[in-house]
Amino acid sequence: MALCHNGLVCCCSCRSQIWIFFLYFVIFVNVASCQIRYSIPEEMKKGSLIGNVAQDLGLDLKRLRSGRARILTGESPQYADLKADKGILVVNERMDREQLCGDVTPCSFSFEIILENPIELHRVIIEILDINDHSPAFKSRNIILEISEIAAVGSRFDLENADDPDVAINTLQNYLLTSNDNFVLKQHSKADGSKFAQMILQKPLDRETNPHLSLKLIAVDGGTPQRSGTVNIDITVIDANDNAPLFNQSVYRATVIENAPIGTYITTVNASDADAGSYGLVAYYFSNLKGGLADIFNIDSASGKITTTGNLDYEKHKKYEIRVGAKDQHGLNDGSNIIIEVIDVNDNAPVINVMSFSSPVSEDAPTGTTIAVINVKDSDSEKNGQITCSIDSNLPFKIQSSLTNYYNLLSDVVFDRETTSEYNITITTTDSGSPPLSSATTLRLVISDVNDNAPIFTKKSYSAHIVENNEPGVSIFTVSARDVDWNQNARVSYLLEETQVSGSPASTHVSINSETGVLYAARSFDYEQIKALQLVVKAQDGGSPPLSSNVSVKILIQDQNDNAPQVLYPVQTGGSLVAEMVPRSADVGYLVTKVVAVDVDSGQNAWLSYKLQKATDRALFEVGLQNGEIRTIRQVTDKDAVKQRLTVIVEDNGQPSRSATVIVNVAVADSFPEVLSEFTDFTHDKEYNDNLTFYLILALAVVSFLFITCLVVIISVKIYRWRQSRILYHSNLPVIPYYPPRYSDTLGTGTLQHVYNYEVCRTTDSRKSDCKFGNPGSQNVLIMDPSSTGTMQPIQSEKSILDEPDSPLEVSSIRCGCA
Repeated sequence: MALCHNGLVCCCSCRSQIWIFFLYFVIFVNVASCQIRYSIPEEMKKGSLIGNVAQDLGLDLKRLRSGRARILTGESPQYADLKADKGILVVNERMDREQLCGDVTPCSFSFEIILENPIELHRVIIEILDINDHSPAFKSRNIILEISEIAAVGSRFDLENADDPDVAINTLQNYLLTSNDNFVLKQHSKADGSKFAQMILQKPLDRETNPHLSLKLIAVDGGTPQRSGTVNIDITVIDANDNAPLFNQSVYRATVIENAPIGTYITTVNASDADAGSYGLVAYYFSNLKGGLADIFNIDSASGKITTTGNLDYEKHKKYEIRVGAKDQHGLNDGSNIIIEVIDVNDNAPVINVMSFSSPVSEDAPTGTTIAVINVKDSDSEKNGQITCSIDSNLPFKIQSSLTNYYNLLSDVVFDRETTSEYNITITTTDSGSPPLSSATTLRLVISDVNDNAPIFTKKSYSAHIVENNEPGVSIFTVSARDVDWNQNARVSYLLEETQVSGSPASTHVSINSETGVLYAARSFDYEQIKALQLVVKAQDGGSPPLSSNVSVKILIQDQNDNAPQVLYPVQTGGSLVAEMVPRSADVGYLVTKVVAVDVDSGQNAWLSYKLQKATDRALFEVGLQNGEIRTIRQVTDKDAVKQRLTVIVEDNGQPSRSATVIVNVAVADSFPEVLSEFTDFTHDKEYNDNLTFYLILALAVVSFLFITCLVVIISVKIYRWRQSRILYHSNLPVIPYYPPRYSDTLGTGTLQHVYNYEVCRTTDSRKSDCKFGNPGSQNVLIMDPSSTGTMQPIQSEKSILDEPDSPLEVSSIRCGCA
């Protein structure tokens, strides 16, 4: 019968018979969710079958293997072994019942079978049945007795006990005495069930007739086959002592605490002898001490005082029953029993054994998850062995009792690794003794990470600036996100969300380093086209499934002074002349015109200022610094020239500043015909003044370049022809004519392939020139004379293939005509 931790009572049994050593024994198997029980004979060979655990527990073999079923024995030897692949228990070590349990019956030991995932705990109790493997044995080979011839009929003589370690029917059952005329044997039983024998005198002894008697005492057990032991009894008959000592109590009782120091007084026994003189002297002794009792107790032979000579341990022996004897000088004796009870002292602290411990535990483990299974034992008894198990109340765990002396450590909350990544759990066990003893063990529980936190940016939004005209690939700024998870779950990658910026994907404008979060410019920005970029950056962790978060990023393009001011008015034309008229009657401050300019930059880069750079008469006009208005600064007089030329420079406020110039023509006149007559050649003067120098320098450079080129070509051709003529002159091989491309087979005398003619003419009033390309004036060709053996003669020809326009050797005559 077993009581499970869930409150249900379960019991089941099955019986089977096994023939071992000609002994039938019964195997009782209790199968339940809490414990099962087997009975086996002692001395079974290693590997012998104990029972089918899988069948008795209702478990299949797959569950045993997946649950990593194993035996928990604590500090005790492992006498049984679990074959998880077959689901059976077998003998792991030979079991000697007498060695394990001594006189205690029934003899059993227990252990637990634990399975994991989920954790299951089953207790197995194995009872060891005794077999008759020991014969009764006497400690001495001979029992020597001295008995007075005047011993009264009915006198009793204690005999040495035989010791049989077996129990029940296999232990000592009977004593037999060989046949004789004087003595009969009487058998007695002690309170603990052990038997001892006394010889009773039934016929008076006669020393003169028979001074010595030799008998045999036989001790037999009840086993099959029956075993026995024999001791010789040598009796010497002595004279005249007709009174035997008598104890004043048939049973003496005493108590002593365990761990009492050596020499502790226990009790005193007393026996009296009615004889006088030497016949009345009594000596005390222990009779038939078992095992190591002679090393624990001592009796003073003269006084009967009993003291301790060794250490007492309640956990090993709770009670001692000792036979004490008293005899006089002539061999008459009496016997009595002493029962010594050992009082328990709280001298053993609880022992903690961790049977199973799961670490690490996932942070998403549900409340009530079993973290550990512990076994607690206290060798003391009663209150001294009553144990309470506890943990720190501040920890999110609870401890519950399951089977006897077993406790489960359970989680009491849902874990959060980001708050607490590990726990040091101290389990304390305390007994109820006085003073109480305790012990503790600490478990380090690691909480494993689950990807339950998305990356979080350090800012709710980001804003950055970059100057336009930047280099592509330049770093703009860095976004940063942190994930409080651990390891791979905390590894953050950065991505650009697909958004549109000015009609194109954001990735065409900006790129991001996925590891560092650094944003780079993918192109050179132009403030005048894009003033700001609105992006969305996503931070994604490396968990499964991954978690992410987004942040808004605004990149402002900063203006750079990369645009010069543009003059809108007055309009500058190439050929036409625009002039502002100022009447000669104009007063001081007269508004002549207004220069209007714009700058596509922004801010101070677009702040414009106007200055008068050059003027025909600087004392007549001024320009407004901010508004560009051209006004007179004095009264116009008749002496002032009709044609006034003002150069106005417009500057922005950038660093460095950029500028533009505009020429304003002003006519000081009262009538339009007067203006026309004065401004007829103004356009030609303007073109002449502005472009003449440039064209002269350009023409000089071109002529110099052509001259040097021609000189180099002439020298190269001369050297080439000279080397060819020398080769042909010294060669004995026939001359094979070589006709260069586009050459005619005619004679010529020239050395250059082209003739260049330059004809330049100008007039003083010329403003423009046209360049015309005419036909070549002359052409040179190179021919080979068939009758010649080594010379080459150039000749003039009226027509040549060089006339074709695609010839690389085509020459032209450049003639400049005057328009």
